[in-house]
Amino acid sequence: MAAEAAAGASGARVDHLVTSGTFSLDGGTWEVDNNVWIVGDDSEAIVIDAAHDADAIAAAVGERTLVAIVCTHAHDDHIDAAPALAARTGAPILLHPADTELWKRTHPDRAPDGELADGQELTVAGTTLKVLHTPGHCHGAVSLHAPALGTVFTGDTLFAGGPGATGRSFSDFPTIVESIKDRLLTLEPGTVVRTGHGDSTTIGAEAPHLEEWIARGH
Repeated sequence: MAAEAAAGASGARVDHLVTSGTFSLDGGTWEVDNNVWIVGDDSEAIVIDAAHDADAIAAAVGERTLVAIVCTHAHDDHIDAAPALAARTGAPILLHPADTELWKRTHPDRAPDGELADGQELTVAGTTLKVLHTPGHCHGAVSLHAPALGTVFTGDTLFAGGPGATGRSFSDFPTIVESIKDRLLTLEPGTVVRTGHGDSTTIGAEAPHLEEWIARGH
């Protein structure tokens, strides 16, 4: 685990873990590395996307109280370790209800514990994370904006270099473009974009390329 140098006045920080596994949808399976983000301080934390390895994530959380396991969306590579992590920690799993059908494909016998809604605010270590419904990669995709930390966690909605993939079930390219344009590129240019896979970027670095993405269609 690498501790990010992102600390707000509240004392909250962002810790970063990369886990490896597979992503399966529409009959295909791919090897993937996922970013797991942990936001909190020395006493409590929130996990964003419990991917692949509940043991590694639990070790990164350590003795802290896990307030919630937040799912940016319900593709299996982002939620496969969520039930095991919840069982270990007692933390609730939170998901936007528009991704319920997708969730059931991975965990048919274990429902999420609570729902995420656009505009909802989650608080950990005195820091607020605002839920932004950013559909397109899938119906219930959300991003989490933490102004005090100068960052937004975008899951698979926005990456360094463009939008998340929209070529599979539950996805739509015009919808993801609208989400990025209206909900993400309107944030402060210096906002750090922490993604579901790969390197972080900033809103200011990505915003000038919107028309290029629209023109190429992905």
